[in-house]
Amino acid sequence: MTNSPILVTGAAGFIGSHVADALLSRGQRVVGVDNFDPYYDLAIKRRNVNQTMGRAPQDAYHLVEGDICDVDAMRRVFESHRPAGVIHLAAKAGVRPSIADPVGYARANVIGTQVLLEEARRAGCARFVMASSSSVYGNLATVPFREDADVSEPISPYAATKRACELIGFAHHALTGMPTACLRFFTVFGPRQRPDLAIDKFLRLARDNPPQPIPMFGDGSTSRDYTYIDDIVRGVLASYDRIDRHGYRIWNLGGSSPTTLREMIATIHKVTGRETPVKSLPAQPGDVERTFADLTRATAELGYKPTTGFAEGLARQWEWIRGGG
Repeated sequence: MTNSPILVTGAAGFIGSHVADALLSRGQRVVGVDNFDPYYDLAIKRRNVNQTMGRAPQDAYHLVEGDICDVDAMRRVFESHRPAGVIHLAAKAGVRPSIADPVGYARANVIGTQVLLEEARRAGCARFVMASSSSVYGNLATVPFREDADVSEPISPYAATKRACELIGFAHHALTGMPTACLRFFTVFGPRQRPDLAIDKFLRLARDNPPQPIPMFGDGSTSRDYTYIDDIVRGVLASYDRIDRHGYRIWNLGGSSPTTLREMIATIHKVTGRETPVKSLPAQPGDVERTFADLTRATAELGYKPTTGFAEGLARQWEWIRGGG
């Protein structure tokens, strides 16, 4: 087992817990950091952590409950554990909630990222990987979205904070030389998905007896490039392993096969075998019209190729939910 751990922020969350599991599976020690923000039921986050700890070899996983914006607390983490590198997945997530709390999103996402970058520099970390988002592309007219596209017009505070983090990462790399990767995730789904996200919410509505109405915002023509969690995790680990060859890099991690909202609901009906009613609602402010990842760069430089199709991944998530997830 590698002596120096990797620090994973957001370790109790959906993606973070899966990444921690994958690192432990390949013999890597992990220090997880999470502030257990009550954005959703804390019991879900505790369960994620308990599952990770239950699989971890003795002394391989250490969890720290703390706020990434707390400089003193993060300094103690870095000084105590001396991580080899950082996979930074913690953030206030969600487009719509960011409109109601732009200051909170700026604090957690931008200031928190800056704190971690600085403490990583002080601790002599070898590399830094951070989560960005497909939301930075806004309503870009040209698809699929390429990493070198102009992303100067985000349409939500959340998207703006993620773009700010990319710019902070670039400045950090320019000043320190630390290899730094920014990963633009495209609508990740699968077991442990956050309960506020559409797929998890809709599947649980379908499970109810009787099935509850699925809310459809807009006319159902908006589309998302859904990406299964196992594919995302492989991309995260590949970026951590290979960022030292590139210095600073932005990579799309997506499924590269957009699905409309109407198609997504139809697939839920097919996978669950339940015809849930659909309730039409007005389109939501801040929601982009579509996302669609160009994976040319990620495939060439990371060997990243998604392998789980939307219907297959949806079926896995449905089985997980039915099994008590």
